[in-house]
Amino acid sequence: MKINVVTIFPEFFAAPLAISIPARAAAAGQVEYRLVDLRDFTHDRHRTVDDAPYGGGPGMVMKPGPFFEAVEALGATSPIVLMSARGKQFSHADAVRFASGTELTILCGHYKDVDQRVADHLATEEMSLGDFVLSGGEPAALAIIDATVRLLAGAMSDHDSARTDSFFDRELSAPSYTRPPEYRGFAVPEVLLSGDHKKIDDWRKTEGERLSRLRRER
Repeated sequence: MKINVVTIFPEFFAAPLAISIPARAAAAGQVEYRLVDLRDFTHDRHRTVDDAPYGGGPGMVMKPGPFFEAVEALGATSPIVLMSARGKQFSHADAVRFASGTELTILCGHYKDVDQRVADHLATEEMSLGDFVLSGGEPAALAIIDATVRLLAGAMSDHDSARTDSFFDRELSAPSYTRPPEYRGFAVPEVLLSGDHKKIDDWRKTEGERLSRLRRER
């Protein structure tokens, strides 16, 4: 698949996409990253991407023109996702949906806001990571890319590992432990050392359900 990122900070993505699972997916030929500098689609010597908001008020608003022209230059198709605090919260189901497609375009805002015409007439959806505000859309975009590409064939050395993650056909997964069996007086649950796979599976299912209930109560 192709993942397009439109941003004023393409360098933000260079190192993270060159390591670990995002890099492995690219090396396996499963994904191609295209980082687009929004300032390349401005038409003044200052490469201006923002302006004062109509109606007054603090902060600056990102102009619609550069976003429209960048997406048109890419020839991008749906989904075109605008990172926005007003957007729907991203979930594992969205990562599965994106990973099953052939192209994903993410638009990263910055400053106070993005002109609403980008949301209404260019993006096909708006997304956020939760009810908090970031300095820009770049960290959220990187999280979405990572969650998506790790589901692609060849991205993970052990794809079964993804199937046992939280939110993969379940809510939360059970806790994990590894060697040593006791550390500073803290022991691994005996059932995990029993070798009884039926009991282990039952324990993991029960623990996942317990943690999911606790999460809903918070």
